[in-house]
Order: sequence, then structure tokens, then C-alpha cells
Amino acid sequence: MIFSPPHLNNLHLRYYPDPILRQKAKPVEIVNSGIATLAELMGDIMIKSSGIGLAAPQIGMPLRMFVFSLTGKPEDIEVLINPELSNLQGTSEIEEGCLSLPGIRAKVRRPAACTVTALNLDGNQFVTDAVDLAATVIQHEFDHLDGTLFIDRLNAVSRLSCRKALKQLERDFQE
Repeated sequence: MIFSPPHLNNLHLRYYPDPILRQKAKPVEIVNSGIATLAELMGDIMIKSSGIGLAAPQIGMPLRMFVFSLTGKPEDIEVLINPELSNLQGTSEIEEGCLSLPGIRAKVRRPAACTVTALNLDGNQFVTDAVDLAATVIQHEFDHLDGTLFIDRLNAVSRLSCRKALKQLERDFQE
């Protein structure tokens, strides 16, 4: 999918159960100034929302890209375009939340380490290894690109404990 800046006017944080959160995102075909502008906007939205990660589908753009900052600071934002995960290792269980699921937090079991291959804003490929929180954030945002939410990874007990909050988000979305 080719992206150009005029689409920026409609972008805002999308909340569960918005259907775009369940769509599989399309690869970014060309890394250009429009993608750089989108990444900057995503970083701004993420920081203003007190998040540490944000995928393009979460603001209504079905593109395979996300931003994250483990510190929550703008100067630490990293941009990953067309990411691919590999070398998933170990197991960790970290409490997760999501800007698209406000008020819902639960422990999620994921691999403790991963390798990610992606493009940067110059269109150059890079590879990085991530562990612990970085691995969790990267996998969480990567899931968004495939239409998967962290609540899909919960065990039955955790899912049941989130049921009331999810129903409220569904009611709010209908209004």
C-alpha cells in the first residue's frame, strides 16, 4: 500500500472492537516522506497517550509498521516498517495493556526473546535482537499487524476477568 500525507487528517486512536484492529495490515511498498510523516504522527499519538508502542492499524492505517519507545520518551522512538519476527526463544509472562483497550491489563505469556528484521525510515533493512520488555513490546505491536490483540493470548481465567471491561468497550463503541 502506498501512503501519502493527505490521509493524515482522519487518523486517531482506534478502540476495541473497531474492525480495523482485526484486519491484516498490508506491507509498506515505498518508504517515502509520507511514511516518515505517518511515523512522526504515530510517535506523537503514542507519547501523548502515555504508551510505549503503537501500530499503524491502531490509528486506522492498515500498514505493516509500528513505533515504540521503551522509556516513553520521544527521543527514544524506534520505527519498524514491514517487520518480520524470527528466533523466538524462552518464555516470559509480563502484564500488558494496550492503547486500543483502555483500562484492561493482564499477564500475557510470550517468548522472552526474539529477532526482528525491518526497514527503517531510510528504507534500509536492519536486524536487532530483543529480550524481556523490548521483546514483549515488539511482539505485541507485531500482533496488531496481523489483527491479533493481546486479549486473544489470555488464558481462560484472565479472559474471564476482562469480560466486563470488554463488554463496556463494546457498548461505548456502539454509541
